[in-house]
Amino acid sequence: MKSIRHTLLMWLSAGLSAGIIGAGGMLYVQARQEANEIFDYQMKQLAASLPNQPFAPLSPSHLAQPDLERDIVIQIWDGSGLRIYHSHEQLALPQRAELGFTTIGTRNGPWRVYSMQRGNTVVQVAQPLSARREVAADMALRTVAPLVLLFPFLGALIWMTVGRGLLPVKRVAQEVQSRDAGTLTPIADDSLPQEIRPLTHALNDLLGRLDHALDAQRAFVADAAHELRTPLTALKLQIQLAERASDEAERRAAFGELRQGFERAMHLVQQLLTLARQEPAASGTAHVTVDLAELSRAVVSDLAPLAAAREIDLGALGDAAASVSGDPEALRILLSNLVENAIRYTPEGGKVDVSVQHENGSPVLRVQDSGPGIPQQELARVFDRFYRVPGTRTPGSGLGLAIVRRIADAHGIRVDLRNTGHGLCAELIFPRVEKSI
Repeated sequence: MKSIRHTLLMWLSAGLSAGIIGAGGMLYVQARQEANEIFDYQMKQLAASLPNQPFAPLSPSHLAQPDLERDIVIQIWDGSGLRIYHSHEQLALPQRAELGFTTIGTRNGPWRVYSMQRGNTVVQVAQPLSARREVAADMALRTVAPLVLLFPFLGALIWMTVGRGLLPVKRVAQEVQSRDAGTLTPIADDSLPQEIRPLTHALNDLLGRLDHALDAQRAFVADAAHELRTPLTALKLQIQLAERASDEAERRAAFGELRQGFERAMHLVQQLLTLARQEPAASGTAHVTVDLAELSRAVVSDLAPLAAAREIDLGALGDAAASVSGDPEALRILLSNLVENAIRYTPEGGKVDVSVQHENGSPVLRVQDSGPGIPQQELARVFDRFYRVPGTRTPGSGLGLAIVRRIADAHGIRVDLRNTGHGLCAELIFPRVEKSI
């Protein structure tokens, strides 16, 4: 399991270590440059302070044991090129001097050499570069050492600071964990840091959607229970009537009523199941390309027997090619509900037409009937679940248009109902189809 505290501590420690190492390297380079300048200046001053007159060479007995890693070596030649002085005979340096600064290699490592003309003599001063590197490293280490000593303290400080900074997250988690399914009130975030508020805002938005969904679910269950009570009570009464029938004719009539009641109850249950399947969380079918003209012909063919039984002229008009993206089964249910409603509410001998057209780049599917229409003040309410226009005698569950609305919203379809004076026209306006170039 990943930990924010461990991750921050690891990355901050790595960054601090890299910073200390980088600073140490820069300090070493800078200190070495300064040491070179200082030692070069000392070599020049030392060479200038030597006598400019020849003197007798010293015997080896006067020479101390040299430190070849730190000591400065001096050589002096007279005007004839004879070396008249050498401070360290154990170290072999070039016998010919190049005036100015040079760097030469020896078996003891690289040396820095300075040569100058002093009267009739040439003075050569040499020093190992290892001495300069040692001084530079010592200076850099003394500078970086306090930072290294502070490293454990900084690690502990980072650990405590990150832990304190994450306390609001822990408090929010505890508040969410302490809630049950019935507690969906928003989480108070007034005292929380700004970095935590986007999380609480998202949680509050989710809680709000869950609360709305649960309210809708509770209302749906209550409405469904209420609507199912009536047909189930009627079925119970019809069963009792069938049991008390005194002759075959009366029994046959009672069973006929029982069959019709059973079919109405089955239709209501089927509508409830269809509505439940069209919930956004329950829809998992991928959208594919659907031919609206072919869909309308298929629905007209399926409902032709129902229309024929009521002597309704049902037909699909036009052959406009229109393809949309959607769930084929859901779109079939949507159109079937519209056409079935039109057939049920159109008087016998009436007419129902299904047509597909293009308007302003958008496919439009229309269902036009010759029924009585819907009162203007009721047009907005007929999409509510279990709502039926007062005074309607045609049997129904009040769920057909609610299913239409649910499927249309899931596909981005606008549904318009309007009275034409010759019946009701239901329009399905699909999203605009962008033409490919």
